[in-house]
Amino acid sequence: MNNETNTSTTPQPTLKRALGLGTGVLLVAGMMIGSGVFKKIVPMAQTGLSETWIILAWISAGLITMFGAFTLAGLSDLTEESGGVYEYLRLSFGNFFSFLFGWTDFTIIGCASVAALGFIFAQTVNVFIPLGNPFHSLAHISIGDFIFPFADGGIKLLAIVAIVLLTWINYRGVQNGGLVNNIITSAKIIGILLLIVLGLSHASANETATIITNKPATELHGMALFSAVLAAMLSAFWAYDGWSNISFIAGEIKNPKRNIPIAIMSGVAIAMLLYVLINMAYMHVLPLQTLKAVDDSQIGAAIVAETLLGKVGQSLIVILIMISVFGTLNGIILAHARIYYRMAQEKFFFKKAATVHPVYRTPSVALLYTMIWSCILVLSGTFDMLTNMVIFAGFLFYSLVVIALFKMKRNGTIKTKVIGYPFIPAFVGLFSVALLVNTVITQPVQSLIGLGLVLSGVLFYAYFRKQHGTG
Repeated sequence: MNNETNTSTTPQPTLKRALGLGTGVLLVAGMMIGSGVFKKIVPMAQTGLSETWIILAWISAGLITMFGAFTLAGLSDLTEESGGVYEYLRLSFGNFFSFLFGWTDFTIIGCASVAALGFIFAQTVNVFIPLGNPFHSLAHISIGDFIFPFADGGIKLLAIVAIVLLTWINYRGVQNGGLVNNIITSAKIIGILLLIVLGLSHASANETATIITNKPATELHGMALFSAVLAAMLSAFWAYDGWSNISFIAGEIKNPKRNIPIAIMSGVAIAMLLYVLINMAYMHVLPLQTLKAVDDSQIGAAIVAETLLGKVGQSLIVILIMISVFGTLNGIILAHARIYYRMAQEKFFFKKAATVHPVYRTPSVALLYTMIWSCILVLSGTFDMLTNMVIFAGFLFYSLVVIALFKMKRNGTIKTKVIGYPFIPAFVGLFSVALLVNTVITQPVQSLIGLGLVLSGVLFYAYFRKQHGTG
């Protein structure tokens, strides 16, 4: 078997199916509930939409994410091995499209997620301790007048330190990972519920506040409204991102064909309920015009918490964000490195990435590759630019996943019932195309960079085929 290939002199340890359904649900929720729930209210307020449309954007993005979960659940019947989307595409279309996904995950989806989470972690610390910019004199230097690697130098330096630290922890092995995830995720949920209760209680005590108002901050109609809603949903999708990551570790989930779909759908449902309620709370406490004016270096949730409880509230929410983002960052580093490790085992990545550490029994080199590229991406841009690139690339392949499901259902490979088939998968595919088109129109530079990184995979695919003689 390909997954037994190992460049180390020590045999690769066999994956143990030790994670049950409960841990699976909390893994999905924990991967999703990271930074977006605290950060994205500001860019959504800046779209000019009303409170009603912002809440509808969160609900719509949650429902589409759930529809995507139905689609992925259908494909989970293909295999019980690790790899997730990479493996599903390999079995459906062969090595080329699976490689493009894996390469895109390395260049954008996985590593840019790591970079963005490291960035937001450093931003939360900056609330407590102003980090400044030790490279202030170099801040004006740019690449193409678009990328300013030395801007926000203090924040970027701490983001890199966090990524390096967590890579080192994962490099040395992860003990009781499921238990740690459950504790951190439970703490996240409790903290968010507390903020929801405080926010809604504050609003109910204010006679001028309303939960939802139909009067928009800015009049939008027709295509302008449609484009603004899609832009808001793009922000919401970052908060929902991560729901499919559990499929990457399918080899360690008990009864994965049953438990992975249930875990994904349950985790998405938990996150959607929390996201809708907490954004209602944000807009109870502060009007949209105030949230719209929040500086990009600040965090919307922290401003709301300060309004509720003063500096103590701000400190508590910042601690909650630190815990939340740190836990999600750890999970992302762990999950995505396994894709590159598996690609290397199949001779479609740099061969040293298949190395298993002889002592710690971890994909040590794949983790180091993830760390290095993620740190470069930290220097490349801001949090919102990185997250939008992640979502753009992700939806590019969600549309391909939909085609894979239709193909495998039609040829009889997948015989189990798929929820909502064929209408829900078709809707997911059509929406993915619409979101991609809108993103290209509204954010052409980021889209072109993302598309360029995806297409760079064509050259590397040819290189790896030639290097290893792989078909």
